[in-house]
Amino acid sequence: MGKTIDFTEKELDEISSYKNIWVFIEQTGGVAHPVSFELLTKARELAKQLDCQVGSVAIGRSVSHLADDVFRFGADKFYIVEDEIFKDYRTEPFRDTLSDLVRKFKPEIFLIGATTQGRDLSGTVATELKTGLTADTTKQEIDPETGMLLMTRPTFGGSLMATIICPKHRPQMSTVRPGVFKAIPVEHPEKGEIIRGKTDLTEDKIVKKILKKVVSSEGNINLGFYDVIVAGGKGMGSKDHFNMIKELAELLGGTWAGSRKAVESGYAPQSRQVGQTGQTVHAKLYIACGISGAIQHLVGMQTSAVIISVNTDQNAPIFDVSTYCIVEDAIRFIPKLIGELKKQKLTAVSYEH
Repeated sequence: MGKTIDFTEKELDEISSYKNIWVFIEQTGGVAHPVSFELLTKARELAKQLDCQVGSVAIGRSVSHLADDVFRFGADKFYIVEDEIFKDYRTEPFRDTLSDLVRKFKPEIFLIGATTQGRDLSGTVATELKTGLTADTTKQEIDPETGMLLMTRPTFGGSLMATIICPKHRPQMSTVRPGVFKAIPVEHPEKGEIIRGKTDLTEDKIVKKILKKVVSSEGNINLGFYDVIVAGGKGMGSKDHFNMIKELAELLGGTWAGSRKAVESGYAPQSRQVGQTGQTVHAKLYIACGISGAIQHLVGMQTSAVIISVNTDQNAPIFDVSTYCIVEDAIRFIPKLIGELKKQKLTAVSYEH
């Protein structure tokens, strides 16, 4: 760690009372958000190093049915609080209930998905518990010397990676964006323990009321659901040139995306941005066209299985994480690739006949 951190005897006693790793199971209408299982997978890895258990916690009108999936992804315990008052997410009742559970059971580490709900909830819970919170982390490790959680996230607009610790307060909290880790079920899941909590909250104690809900998915897309992604950067030169990105993606049975610079240039909508301030993906095939590869973009796609990069600059940072590097102008290369793919498709059809 480099720097020695001095603790008072009281601080050491307080910290030693915290144990185990918790994951918040986010759900809407009884359906768990995929990031919950991604975090359970990571929590299992961390728990092995700390020789502790993995706990999961869910709050809602009805969440008991999530137990099988929670245990399938490695939780040892499932803490649940069910009540009609939690039918819809509201900050205050979720904050107060979750904070009470943490005070009672004292998890050492608490991971929450960096979703819209998770970002809202985590900050208020951390404030209530008077502990730290590292937001939008992309890497979680245990320091072998201190046993503390090392939380890494991009900073200064993605130009640097910062590793943050929370030495004197517990739990050590961080949010993780969906898609950063892969959800992997355990080979031989066991039935864990379910701990049921209660709430004394009533509607008259809650200031916020939901008068109307408007649900709209227009323009939204979860890039993490796609195995093949073709992404364009500022090097594509114009919004019109993104039409070839879309055509290539369609031919490969995938979807298209853009870098932050492409979004800022107006070539692609923010909903299709890959990177620190966009979405994180684990595609089986990721094709980067005209993308130089700033850290901000790399953290969002570098764990893809196969990465093919097309760039005129042979020293582009994107090549450092690429499986195949093509030094060429993407605007000239992509039409040739599209033409070859169409030929292959026609040949396959003629053979079938």
